[in-house]
Amino acid sequence: MKALVTGGGGFLGGAVVRWLRQRGDTVRSFTRSRYPWLDELNVEQTLGDLAHLEDVEKAVAGCDVVFHVAAKAGVWGRYADFYTTNVVGTENVITACQKHAICKLVYTSTPSVVHAGTDIEGADESLPYPKHFESYYSETKAKAEKVVLAANGPELATVALRPHLIFGPGDPHLVPRILDAVRKGRLKRIGSRPVKVDVTYIDNAAQAHLQAADRLAIGSPPAGKAYFISNGEPVELWPFIDRILAEAGLPPLTKSIPAWKARLAGRIFEFVYWLFRLPGEPPMTRFVASQLSTSHWYDISAARRDLGYQPTVSVEEGLRRLGERLRAHANPSPT
Repeated sequence: MKALVTGGGGFLGGAVVRWLRQRGDTVRSFTRSRYPWLDELNVEQTLGDLAHLEDVEKAVAGCDVVFHVAAKAGVWGRYADFYTTNVVGTENVITACQKHAICKLVYTSTPSVVHAGTDIEGADESLPYPKHFESYYSETKAKAEKVVLAANGPELATVALRPHLIFGPGDPHLVPRILDAVRKGRLKRIGSRPVKVDVTYIDNAAQAHLQAADRLAIGSPPAGKAYFISNGEPVELWPFIDRILAEAGLPPLTKSIPAWKARLAGRIFEFVYWLFRLPGEPPMTRFVASQLSTSHWYDISAARRDLGYQPTVSVEEGLRRLGERLRAHANPSPT
């Protein structure tokens, strides 16, 4: 199989690439810039922009399956930037697949496409999209997911995966943000009640993509559907964060703030940053406040049934591996 992975130089995209190469598949990566480590894996690299259809068509040509992993993530920024990458970019991927007769498209979505700021406990894929979103990322990823699922048909089989809070060695998003916020004294526990969330170890998330591609075919059970992906073992959010801090040699969080104050602060910060066009990211947003003060974990029975998905690395083992990497980076071996 020859696979195209958009965002093949990223955290999840890179893991998908590694697992594809490990089992002997030919891989092409589509990114904005070149990654030397992809050359070491004998991965063909095509450079370009998702917003440019010509670039995408060039990357798609000659492949058997497309893993569309690339996206603009984040909790703050201009709507146009999120829309261009996440929606227009996805539309271009679909157009390119249709032009080059690609019959399989695996799209990386996110559970935040169905998060409305309230508790979600054990919900399945029947959960509807909310009427309003608290971040441009969630809104544009939901629009893109709808486009992907609507494109499923007699010539192109599509599936959307929603991996939740991916963590593990090499994570450039979740863990670094937590550690940076703690070191700057900007992270506090939000709310006083315990909340549970799903997390997904990186290898499990990557393998789910390969399993989805293997099971995906015109008219197959996964075709045209979205699936929640996680470790299948919800964790209490703040003890999980404290464990990450411990692995990094940092003390647990002791200060807290009521959830309503965090949401109010998020609203105020968003308004101030928008009004004065301030650079960077607000210290708090409504989306972050909601994510840190509500439960959000999901039923992954459908993924187990239709994709054959089975998490192979437990949360505990994943944290152990993460800790090894954090300590290695904190105490590099002498050269």
